[in-house]
Amino acid sequence: MKRLFLIVALLGILLSSNAQDTIRIVHSNYVSVFSKSKHYPVMVTWWLTRNKLQCKDPLIRTNNFAPDPLLPAETNLAKDYAGHPYDRGHMSDAADNLCLGLPVENECFYYSNMAPQFPELNRGSWKKLEMVCRNLAIKEDSLHIWAGSIGEAAKIGKVSVPLKCWKVVYSVKEKKYTAYLFSNTTNDALNLHPETDIETIKNLTGFNF
Repeated sequence: MKRLFLIVALLGILLSSNAQDTIRIVHSNYVSVFSKSKHYPVMVTWWLTRNKLQCKDPLIRTNNFAPDPLLPAETNLAKDYAGHPYDRGHMSDAADNLCLGLPVENECFYYSNMAPQFPELNRGSWKKLEMVCRNLAIKEDSLHIWAGSIGEAAKIGKVSVPLKCWKVVYSVKEKKYTAYLFSNTTNDALNLHPETDIETIKNLTGFNF
């Protein structure tokens, strides 16, 4: 009985510690669950629709990377990224926000929406999936998307470089979930077949979709 009590107590401490490490930040077009120890979002979620993508005069990408004003100390990370070979990888992509006005576009450049990604991933398979999602949203209208990062392969300043990046896409029209898991590596050939099952993402992240 005493051993069972200790196990339950330890689990409680672990869950409490995990809860204290992350903070939920709500912006106009996305919600970020940001890890204060890893200094990257473990999960970002947003809706992508046809109306959000189709407009006569889309903005030009701003590249206005900035601390999140809702979490300024933990996301003041420009110096940490400087001088390293990693891209500031968007979770909620800048191109998803170009029809939504400058304030919304600027929000997606907050560091609460970024994780260090090798250029081979960020400009390779990750970008290709972003384009697939936009085309799918125009075709099927409403997508619910979740994306995030897992683990620590290295540190740049106080920012953890994730081992893996993931994405889950739900099509309202098809009532279908599709899950993807990417290696954060200079060898993007490892990501030629990133599709996985949603249970794998649930087990790796602890999130439900």
